[in-house]
Amino acid sequence: MFLFRRNGPRVTVDQVRSRTSGDRPDAVLLDVREKPEWMAGHAPGAVHVPLTKLVAGATLPAEAQGRVLLVICRSGHRSQQAAKLLTARGAHAVDVEGGMNAWAAAGHPVVDERGNSGQTA
Repeated sequence: MFLFRRNGPRVTVDQVRSRTSGDRPDAVLLDVREKPEWMAGHAPGAVHVPLTKLVAGATLPAEAQGRVLLVICRSGHRSQQAAKLLTARGAHAVDVEGGMNAWAAAGHPVVDERGNSGQTA
């Protein structure tokens, strides 16, 4: 289920967690924050492509191509931009409401680049 907002469809972090985990995830969590933010802490299993690279024309990694993309950043601003950009390119992209701030506040795990406990930056 998607929440429809003025800026397009959005999902909650709890919806993201259920759609990207388990034996048969039906979506991919796409983190569009910059590399230092990603390295400090991200959701386990997320795929990383910074918004700046998407704007410059970067393609999605193989594991994200042809999948529903749940797009996340720190608070929701960049992910809204990325979701619009990806949708214009033909992808099924949905913004994650509240971003990594909401993810961490909900008690969902955050790992650093080594897989250890991380923090949102």
